[in-house]
Amino acid sequence: MEEAVLIILGLIVGSFLNVVIYRLPLEKSIVKPGSHCPACSTPIKFYDNIPVLSYILLGGKCRHCQARISLIYPAVEIFTAFSFWLSYQYYGSTPVHTAFTILFFCLLLTLAIIDLQHMILPLELTIGGAVVFLVYSFFNPFLDPKNAFGTAFGGALVFAGLYFFYLRVRKIEGLGQGDIWMMLLLGSFLGLNKLVIAVLMASFSGLMVGLFFIIFKKKDLKLALPFGIFLSLGSYISLFWGSDILQFIQSLYR
Repeated sequence: MEEAVLIILGLIVGSFLNVVIYRLPLEKSIVKPGSHCPACSTPIKFYDNIPVLSYILLGGKCRHCQARISLIYPAVEIFTAFSFWLSYQYYGSTPVHTAFTILFFCLLLTLAIIDLQHMILPLELTIGGAVVFLVYSFFNPFLDPKNAFGTAFGGALVFAGLYFFYLRVRKIEGLGQGDIWMMLLLGSFLGLNKLVIAVLMASFSGLMVGLFFIIFKKKDLKLALPFGIFLSLGSYISLFWGSDILQFIQSLYR
């Protein structure tokens, strides 16, 4: 019963995340006006705004203008519901930490989609989230404040160093400034070990995607990829399976 309620809540929160993802980069209020079609601006009735179900019943189109609705909308809702459930499976014995884990995931997903669509990482989410998690580190049963603060600011400084080094040597940005602030967010909740794993996973996945575009899509070496997506992916994997990955790596050297 608890899991079913959590999944339904996840679908509802996922629907709200879609609003944030669409409106925040456009500097629009996430509160008002109510949900409306991006194409024709017609207000969406409550029965057309049921997570996932409405998308299926409407055939992925607006009821009024028949404009296509991006598949990203139901995907965000489903993935959010799944992550609510997964957070409960891992941290259900500590309800407060489960709630903060869910908040962390929501920030990861929102940042990833915004970075994919606009190649920006809003400071409201990165810095705002970092402040919340740094305060929480004083109560976090899995991460002490020293680790949280050190990893957050240390990670941001490392990325800042890489940013200015690449800018000086290549005369172009190798990383976005938003990635620096995102490291502040990630370090504040993941801690050192899991952040290292997250960055390694992000670098590897980013490299694979970059090679794919260069080899099969004939893009040049100056191809710009939104690294926030890969940082989010690496952090998601590290958040839930980082300890297992770390144990596996350590076992290789025994």
